[in-house]
Amino acid sequence: MAWEADVLKRLPLLALLVFSLSGCSTISGWFGSDNALTKPAELVDFKPSVELVKSWDANVGAGSPFAFSPDTDGQAVYAAGREGKLVKLDLASGRELWRIDAGQKLSAGVGVGDGVVLVGTPKGDLLAFKSADGTPAWSARLSAEILTPPVVANGVAVARSNDGKVYLLDSASGKQRWSYSRNLPVLTLREQGHLLLSNTAVFAGHAGGKLTALALNNGAPQWEVNVALPRGATELERIADVVGPLASDDRLVCAAAFQGRVGCFDQISGSAAWARDFSALRGVVMDARFVYAADERGSVAAFEKLRGANPWKQEKLRDRKLSSPLAVAERFVALGDFEGRIHLLNAEDGAFAARASTDGSPINSVMIPLKSGLVVQTANGGIFAYRLQ
Repeated sequence: MAWEADVLKRLPLLALLVFSLSGCSTISGWFGSDNALTKPAELVDFKPSVELVKSWDANVGAGSPFAFSPDTDGQAVYAAGREGKLVKLDLASGRELWRIDAGQKLSAGVGVGDGVVLVGTPKGDLLAFKSADGTPAWSARLSAEILTPPVVANGVAVARSNDGKVYLLDSASGKQRWSYSRNLPVLTLREQGHLLLSNTAVFAGHAGGKLTALALNNGAPQWEVNVALPRGATELERIADVVGPLASDDRLVCAAAFQGRVGCFDQISGSAAWARDFSALRGVVMDARFVYAADERGSVAAFEKLRGANPWKQEKLRDRKLSSPLAVAERFVALGDFEGRIHLLNAEDGAFAARASTDGSPINSVMIPLKSGLVVQTANGGIFAYRLQ
C-alpha cells in the first residue's frame, strides 16, 4: 500500500540502522548473507614515508547523528555543529575569526562561496550567513530535512532535501530558481549522494542508482545513467543508492553506488567511459590519474580515471567504517576511520604512508584538501588541520 511505503521510507530507526552499519560486516547480513559479525581490522605497523603534522585544532560542537563537513574559501575554514554553532577559522593558524549561533539545530553543512556560508536544518531550512562577519544573509525553506552539504558558486546555491528534491537558488537572495523531484524507492540509505556544480549543470546521484545531469538554467534533465540497478527479492536487497561525493574533471563525472558500481561518465552526453562492479558507501574522489573509493567492507581501491583498470586494492582497513576518501597533494589518498584516525595511502600502490590521530571519535565527514595537507572534522566536533612533512 502507498501509505505503508511512505512510512517505511521515512522510518528513522531503520534508516539510521542501515547507515550506522555502513562499515560493519553485518550489513551484508541485512542483505542476505549469513556472515558472522567480524571485528575491525587491527592496525598494522609500517614505516612512514611522510609525516602528518598537526598544524592546529578547534571545536565547533558534536555533530552526531549527522555528518558535518568543513569547507574553505582558500583563506578560512568554516565548520558547523549539531547544536547550531558555526565558526570561521583562519586557515593558516586556526585562530577563531568569528563564532555565531544559527538559532536552531543543524543537520548539514557547510557550503561556502559567493560571500556566504550555507547550512541546513532537520526542518528543511537552508540558512545563509555572510562569510565576512557571520551575520544572517537569507533563509529558504525546503521540503524536508537537509542531510548533505549545500554547494554555492557562480551566483547560485544548490541543495537537496531528504525527500529526493534538488533545489537551485540565487546565492545572493535565496530566491528559488527551480526544483527537481523524483520518486524514491521504498527503502533508502540515510547516507545521500552529494551534489556537484559545474558551469552548465548540477550533477546529482539518487536513491535507486541513477546519476543525473540537470541543466543549470532550468533544472531539466540533460541525461540520466544507471550507476546501479536494484536487484534482489526483498526491498533491503534492492537498496542501490548513489552515495557520498561525486568527482569530476573538465570532461568526466564519476560516482559510486551501494550494491552497484563505480564508474565515470562523459559530462556532456552521459556515456560511460567505464564502470566496475563495486559496493561503496561514501562516494569517490579523483586526482590527475586515479579515482578512489572504499567499499562497504572498508577495502580501498584505485581505478585508472580514463579506463577503469584497478592497479591496487588496500584491504588492511577492513570494517573500520571508513570516511569518504580524499586525494592529497597528487601523491596520496587519505581516509578517516571510526576511531578518529587518519590513514594516508600512497596513490601509486596503496601502501601505508602515514597515520595520525584526532580526538578518538569517528570521522564521518568529507575532509578538505590543502596545498600540502588536509582539514578534518570529527563526530565530536573537533576540527583538525594537518600538513605533510
